[in-house]
Amino acid sequence: MKPLRLGFAGFRHAHIFDLYQRALDHPDIEVSGTWENDPGASLLPGRDITPSHSSYEDLLASCEAVAVGDAYGRRGQIVLQALRAGKHVIADKPLCTSLDELKEIAVVAREKSLRIGMMLDMRDHGNLICLRDVVASGRIGEVQTVSFSAQHPLLWGIRPAWYFEPGMHGGTLNDIAIHALDFLPWVTGLTVEKTDAARTWNAKATQAPHFKDCGQFLLRLSNGGGILGDVSYLAPDKCGYAIPNYWRITIHGTGGFAETSYKAPGVSVADDNSQEPELIPPAPARPGGYLEDFLADVAGNPHADGITTCSCLHATRQALELELQAQKS
Repeated sequence: MKPLRLGFAGFRHAHIFDLYQRALDHPDIEVSGTWENDPGASLLPGRDITPSHSSYEDLLASCEAVAVGDAYGRRGQIVLQALRAGKHVIADKPLCTSLDELKEIAVVAREKSLRIGMMLDMRDHGNLICLRDVVASGRIGEVQTVSFSAQHPLLWGIRPAWYFEPGMHGGTLNDIAIHALDFLPWVTGLTVEKTDAARTWNAKATQAPHFKDCGQFLLRLSNGGGILGDVSYLAPDKCGYAIPNYWRITIHGTGGFAETSYKAPGVSVADDNSQEPELIPPAPARPGGYLEDFLADVAGNPHADGITTCSCLHATRQALELELQAQKS
Protein backbone atom coordinates (compact mmCIF):
# COMPACT_ATOMS: atom_id res chain seq x y z
CA MET A 1 0.00 0.00 0.00
CA LYS A 2 1.12 3.54 -0.73
CA PRO A 3 1.89 5.76 2.26
CA LEU A 4 -0.89 8.09 3.41
CA ARG A 5 -0.10 11.63 2.25
CA LEU A 6 -0.56 13.79 5.35
CA GLY A 7 -0.47 17.59 5.30
CA PHE A 8 -0.05 19.77 8.40
CA ALA A 9 -2.28 22.81 8.92
CA GLY A 10 -1.18 25.09 11.75
CA PHE A 11 1.54 24.96 14.37
CA ARG A 12 0.01 27.04 17.16
CA HIS A 13 0.29 24.53 20.01
CA ALA A 14 3.35 22.47 20.90
CA HIS A 15 1.34 19.22 20.88
CA ILE A 16 1.35 19.13 17.08
CA PHE A 17 5.11 18.64 16.92
CA ASP A 18 4.75 15.18 18.48
CA LEU A 19 2.48 14.16 15.63
CA TYR A 20 4.72 15.85 13.06
CA GLN A 21 7.80 13.91 14.15
CA ARG A 22 5.90 10.63 14.34
CA ALA A 23 4.56 11.21 10.84
CA LEU A 24 8.05 11.88 9.50
CA ASP A 25 9.30 8.64 11.07
CA HIS A 26 6.33 6.47 10.08
CA PRO A 27 6.81 4.11 7.10
CA ASP A 28 3.12 4.34 6.18
CA ILE A 29 2.98 8.15 6.08
CA GLU A 30 4.37 10.70 3.66
CA VAL A 31 4.32 14.28 4.96
CA SER A 32 3.06 16.07 1.86
CA GLY A 33 3.53 19.60 3.14
CA THR A 34 2.94 22.21 5.82
CA TRP A 35 0.90 25.39 5.99
CA GLU A 36 0.61 28.11 8.59
CA ASN A 37 -1.78 31.04 8.35
CA ASP A 38 0.65 33.35 10.15
CA PRO A 39 4.15 31.84 10.46
CA GLY A 40 5.40 34.71 12.59
CA ALA A 41 2.68 34.14 15.18
CA SER A 42 3.15 30.37 15.18
CA LEU A 43 5.57 28.15 17.08
CA LEU A 44 7.66 27.56 13.95
CA PRO A 45 10.36 30.22 14.54
CA GLY A 46 13.39 28.47 16.00
CA ARG A 47 12.35 25.07 14.62
CA ASP A 48 13.65 23.48 11.45
CA ILE A 49 10.29 23.64 9.69
CA THR A 50 9.41 26.07 6.91
CA PRO A 51 5.84 26.15 5.54
CA SER A 52 5.85 24.53 2.12
CA HIS A 53 2.48 25.85 0.97
CA SER A 54 1.34 29.46 0.88
CA SER A 55 -2.38 28.63 1.05
CA TYR A 56 -4.53 26.05 2.75
CA GLU A 57 -6.13 25.20 -0.58
CA ASP A 58 -2.73 24.28 -2.01
CA LEU A 59 -1.99 22.08 0.99
CA LEU A 60 -5.31 20.29 0.59
CA ALA A 61 -4.51 19.58 -3.06
CA SER A 62 -1.30 17.82 -1.98
CA CYS A 63 -2.67 15.36 0.56
CA GLU A 64 -5.19 12.70 1.49
CA ALA A 65 -5.42 13.63 5.17
CA VAL A 66 -4.82 16.76 7.23
CA ALA A 67 -3.26 17.14 10.68
CA VAL A 68 -4.67 20.22 12.43
CA GLY A 69 -2.70 22.11 15.08
CA ASP A 70 -3.96 25.66 14.68
CA ALA A 71 -5.37 27.84 17.49
CA TYR A 72 -8.38 26.15 19.10
CA GLY A 73 -10.89 28.74 17.90
CA ARG A 74 -9.79 28.26 14.29
CA ARG A 75 -9.78 24.49 14.22
CA GLY A 76 -13.45 23.81 13.54
CA GLN A 77 -13.47 25.68 10.22
CA ILE A 78 -10.09 24.23 9.18
CA VAL A 79 -11.40 20.72 9.89
CA LEU A 80 -14.61 21.40 7.97
CA GLN A 81 -12.73 22.73 4.94
CA ALA A 82 -10.60 19.59 4.89
CA LEU A 83 -13.61 17.30 5.15
CA ARG A 84 -15.48 19.15 2.42
CA ALA A 85 -12.41 18.66 0.22
CA GLY A 86 -12.61 14.91 0.85
CA LYS A 87 -9.69 14.64 3.29
CA HIS A 88 -9.46 12.62 6.47
CA VAL A 89 -8.53 14.62 9.57
CA ILE A 90 -6.41 14.04 12.65
CA ALA A 91 -6.30 16.91 15.13
CA ASP A 92 -4.77 17.94 18.37
CA LYS A 93 -7.49 18.31 20.99
CA PRO A 94 -9.90 20.03 21.05
CA LEU A 95 -11.32 19.30 17.63
CA CYS A 96 -13.46 22.46 17.69
CA THR A 97 -14.98 24.94 20.13
CA SER A 98 -18.71 24.89 19.38
CA LEU A 99 -21.48 22.30 19.14
CA ASP A 100 -22.66 23.82 15.86
CA GLU A 101 -19.24 23.18 14.32
CA LEU A 102 -19.21 19.66 15.73
CA LYS A 103 -22.63 18.84 14.29
CA GLU A 104 -21.50 19.97 10.85
CA ILE A 105 -18.22 18.07 11.17
CA ALA A 106 -20.13 14.87 12.01
CA VAL A 107 -22.53 15.31 9.09
CA VAL A 108 -19.82 15.96 6.48
CA ALA A 109 -17.60 13.13 7.75
CA ARG A 110 -20.51 10.70 7.58
CA GLU A 111 -21.70 11.82 4.15
CA LYS A 112 -18.21 11.54 2.66
CA SER A 113 -17.18 8.41 4.61
CA LEU A 114 -14.16 10.21 6.08
CA ARG A 115 -12.28 9.41 9.27
CA ILE A 116 -11.41 11.67 12.19
CA GLY A 117 -8.65 11.05 14.71
CA MET A 118 -7.38 13.00 17.69
CA MET A 119 -4.21 13.21 19.73
CA LEU A 120 -5.82 11.61 22.80
CA ASP A 121 -2.55 10.14 23.98
CA MET A 122 -3.45 9.38 27.61
CA ARG A 123 -4.54 5.91 26.50
CA ASP A 124 -0.96 5.26 25.39
CA HIS A 125 0.55 5.77 28.86
CA GLY A 126 1.82 2.63 30.62
CA ASN A 127 0.26 3.56 33.96
CA LEU A 128 -3.19 4.03 32.45
CA ILE A 129 -2.95 0.79 30.50
CA CYS A 130 -2.03 -0.92 33.78
CA LEU A 131 -4.90 0.83 35.60
CA ARG A 132 -7.32 -0.44 32.96
CA ASP A 133 -5.97 -3.97 33.38
CA VAL A 134 -6.42 -3.78 37.16
CA VAL A 135 -10.03 -2.65 36.84
CA ALA A 136 -10.77 -5.31 34.22
CA SER A 137 -9.32 -8.02 36.47
CA GLY A 138 -12.10 -7.42 38.98
CA ARG A 139 -9.70 -7.09 41.91
CA ILE A 140 -11.21 -3.82 43.15
CA GLY A 141 -14.78 -4.88 42.45
CA GLU A 142 -17.31 -2.73 40.63
CA VAL A 143 -16.11 0.83 40.08
CA GLN A 144 -18.10 3.32 42.15
CA THR A 145 -16.08 6.51 42.49
CA VAL A 146 -13.41 8.07 40.32
CA SER A 147 -11.62 11.24 41.32
CA PHE A 148 -8.86 12.88 39.37
CA SER A 149 -6.79 16.02 39.31
CA ALA A 150 -5.29 17.32 36.08
CA GLN A 151 -4.04 20.69 37.28
CA HIS A 152 -1.96 22.44 34.60
CA PRO A 153 0.40 25.42 34.94
CA LEU A 154 -1.08 28.64 33.57
CA LEU A 155 2.28 29.86 32.16
CA TRP A 156 1.12 33.41 31.51
CA GLY A 157 3.53 35.04 29.08
CA ILE A 158 4.84 31.65 27.95
CA ARG A 159 1.75 30.06 26.46
CA PRO A 160 0.90 31.41 23.01
CA ALA A 161 -0.92 34.75 23.25
CA TRP A 162 -3.95 33.45 21.32
CA TYR A 163 -4.75 31.23 24.29
CA PHE A 164 -6.06 34.25 26.18
CA GLU A 165 -7.80 36.01 23.29
CA PRO A 166 -11.60 36.01 23.56
CA GLY A 167 -13.09 33.23 21.47
CA MET A 168 -9.81 31.40 20.81
CA HIS A 169 -9.51 28.96 23.74
CA GLY A 170 -13.01 27.56 23.90
CA GLY A 171 -13.02 26.82 27.63
CA THR A 172 -10.93 24.99 30.19
CA LEU A 173 -13.27 21.98 30.35
CA ASN A 174 -13.32 21.58 26.57
CA ASP A 175 -9.53 21.92 26.51
CA ILE A 176 -8.53 19.49 29.26
CA ALA A 177 -11.52 17.43 30.41
CA ILE A 178 -11.85 15.84 26.95
CA HIS A 179 -8.90 13.59 27.85
CA ALA A 180 -10.80 12.21 30.85
CA LEU A 181 -14.02 11.88 28.87
CA ASP A 182 -12.07 9.73 26.43
CA PHE A 183 -9.92 7.54 28.69
CA LEU A 184 -12.11 7.05 31.79
CA PRO A 185 -14.81 5.04 29.95
CA TRP A 186 -11.94 3.06 28.36
CA VAL A 187 -10.41 2.41 31.82
CA THR A 188 -13.62 1.65 33.70
CA GLY A 189 -15.70 -0.06 31.03
CA LEU A 190 -18.53 2.33 31.94
CA THR A 191 -20.07 5.22 30.04
CA VAL A 192 -20.67 8.77 31.22
CA GLU A 193 -24.43 9.16 31.39
CA LYS A 194 -25.01 12.56 32.95
CA THR A 195 -23.40 15.76 34.20
CA ASP A 196 -24.53 16.48 37.75
CA ALA A 197 -22.50 19.66 38.20
CA ALA A 198 -19.92 21.74 36.34
CA ARG A 199 -18.33 25.07 37.15
CA THR A 200 -15.56 27.30 35.78
CA TRP A 201 -14.23 30.61 37.12
CA ASN A 202 -11.36 33.07 36.78
CA ALA A 203 -8.72 33.01 39.53
CA LYS A 204 -5.08 33.21 38.46
CA ALA A 205 -5.35 34.71 34.98
CA THR A 206 -6.40 38.10 36.33
CA GLN A 207 -4.96 39.84 33.25
CA ALA A 208 -7.71 38.16 31.20
CA PRO A 209 -10.87 38.18 33.36
CA HIS A 210 -12.87 36.40 30.66
CA PHE A 211 -10.50 33.41 30.80
CA LYS A 212 -11.95 30.94 33.29
CA ASP A 213 -8.83 29.10 34.36
CA CYS A 214 -10.44 26.94 37.05
CA GLY A 215 -12.76 24.06 36.22
CA GLN A 216 -14.41 21.32 38.27
CA PHE A 217 -17.23 18.91 37.53
CA LEU A 218 -19.23 15.91 38.74
CA LEU A 219 -20.33 13.21 36.30
CA ARG A 220 -22.57 10.19 36.72
CA LEU A 221 -21.53 6.80 35.35
CA SER A 222 -23.80 4.27 33.70
CA ASN A 223 -23.81 2.04 36.81
CA GLY A 224 -24.72 4.92 39.12
CA GLY A 225 -21.16 5.64 40.21
CA GLY A 226 -19.54 9.04 39.88
CA ILE A 227 -16.54 10.98 38.57
CA LEU A 228 -15.20 14.05 40.36
CA GLY A 229 -12.70 16.03 38.27
CA ASP A 230 -10.52 19.13 38.59
CA VAL A 231 -8.82 20.49 35.47
CA SER A 232 -7.76 23.94 36.66
CA TYR A 233 -4.70 25.98 35.63
CA LEU A 234 -3.37 26.41 39.17
CA ALA A 235 -0.32 24.13 39.14
CA PRO A 236 2.97 25.93 39.90
CA ASP A 237 4.38 27.41 36.72
CA LYS A 238 7.91 26.00 36.86
CA CYS A 239 7.19 22.47 38.10
CA GLY A 240 3.52 22.06 37.29
CA TYR A 241 3.88 18.98 35.12
CA ALA A 242 6.08 17.26 37.72
CA ILE A 243 3.83 17.56 40.78
CA PRO A 244 2.28 14.31 42.05
CA ASN A 245 -1.30 15.28 41.22
CA TYR A 246 -0.67 15.93 37.52
CA TRP A 247 -3.21 13.51 36.08
CA ARG A 248 -3.64 11.65 39.36
CA ILE A 249 -6.54 9.20 39.06
CA THR A 250 -8.02 7.40 42.07
CA ILE A 251 -10.64 4.69 41.58
CA HIS A 252 -12.58 3.06 44.41
CA GLY A 253 -14.64 -0.04 43.76
CA THR A 254 -16.79 -2.28 45.91
CA GLY A 255 -13.74 -4.42 46.71
CA GLY A 256 -10.75 -2.07 46.78
CA PHE A 257 -8.97 0.88 45.22
CA ALA A 258 -6.42 1.69 42.53
CA GLU A 259 -4.47 4.89 41.99
CA THR A 260 -1.84 6.25 39.64
CA SER A 261 -0.62 9.47 38.11
CA TYR A 262 1.33 10.59 35.07
CA LYS A 263 4.67 10.53 36.91
CA ALA A 264 3.98 7.65 39.31
CA PRO A 265 6.24 4.55 39.24
CA GLY A 266 3.20 2.34 38.68
CA VAL A 267 -0.30 1.70 39.98
CA SER A 268 -1.07 1.39 43.71
CA VAL A 269 -3.68 -1.28 44.37
CA ALA A 270 -5.32 -2.60 47.52
CA ASP A 271 -8.30 -4.88 47.92
CA ASP A 272 -10.27 -5.83 51.03
CA ASN A 273 -7.72 -8.51 51.90
CA SER A 274 -4.63 -6.29 51.51
CA GLN A 275 -2.52 -5.38 54.52
CA GLU A 276 -1.01 -2.49 52.53
CA PRO A 277 -1.18 -1.18 48.95
CA GLU A 278 0.76 -3.05 46.29
CA LEU A 279 2.66 -1.16 43.61
CA ILE A 280 2.16 -2.74 40.20
CA PRO A 281 4.70 -1.65 37.55
CA PRO A 282 3.45 0.19 34.47
CA ALA A 283 2.31 -1.86 31.51
CA PRO A 284 4.30 -1.43 28.30
CA ALA A 285 3.50 2.01 26.91
CA ARG A 286 2.18 2.51 23.39
CA PRO A 287 3.93 5.66 22.10
CA GLY A 288 2.01 7.14 19.19
CA GLY A 289 -0.91 4.78 19.69
CA TYR A 290 -3.35 7.54 18.79
CA LEU A 291 -1.72 7.74 15.34
CA GLU A 292 -1.83 3.98 14.83
CA ASP A 293 -5.53 4.04 15.74
CA PHE A 294 -6.14 6.76 13.15
CA LEU A 295 -4.30 4.87 10.42
CA ALA A 296 -6.25 1.71 11.23
CA ASP A 297 -9.54 3.63 11.09
CA VAL A 298 -8.62 5.18 7.73
CA ALA A 299 -7.75 1.72 6.42
CA GLY A 300 -11.17 0.44 7.46
CA ASN A 301 -9.81 -1.83 10.19
CA PRO A 302 -10.26 0.13 13.45
CA HIS A 303 -8.48 -1.34 16.44
CA ALA A 304 -10.62 -3.01 19.07
CA ASP A 305 -11.07 -0.50 21.92
CA GLY A 306 -9.03 2.02 19.92
CA ILE A 307 -9.70 5.68 19.24
CA THR A 308 -12.11 5.92 16.31
CA THR A 309 -14.06 8.59 14.46
CA CYS A 310 -17.09 7.73 16.59
CA SER A 311 -15.22 7.95 19.90
CA CYS A 312 -13.58 11.26 18.91
CA LEU A 313 -16.89 12.85 18.03
CA HIS A 314 -18.54 11.45 21.16
CA ALA A 315 -15.84 12.73 23.56
CA THR A 316 -15.84 16.11 21.82
CA ARG A 317 -19.61 16.43 22.17
CA GLN A 318 -19.47 15.55 25.86
CA ALA A 319 -16.67 18.07 26.48
CA LEU A 320 -18.54 20.86 24.70
CA GLU A 321 -21.76 20.08 26.55
CA LEU A 322 -19.84 20.05 29.85
CA GLU A 323 -18.41 23.47 29.00
CA LEU A 324 -21.85 24.84 28.21
CA GLN A 325 -23.30 23.53 31.46
CA ALA A 326 -20.48 25.21 33.39
CA GLN A 327 -21.22 28.51 31.64
CA LYS A 328 -24.82 28.31 32.85
CA SER A 329 -23.83 27.69 36.49
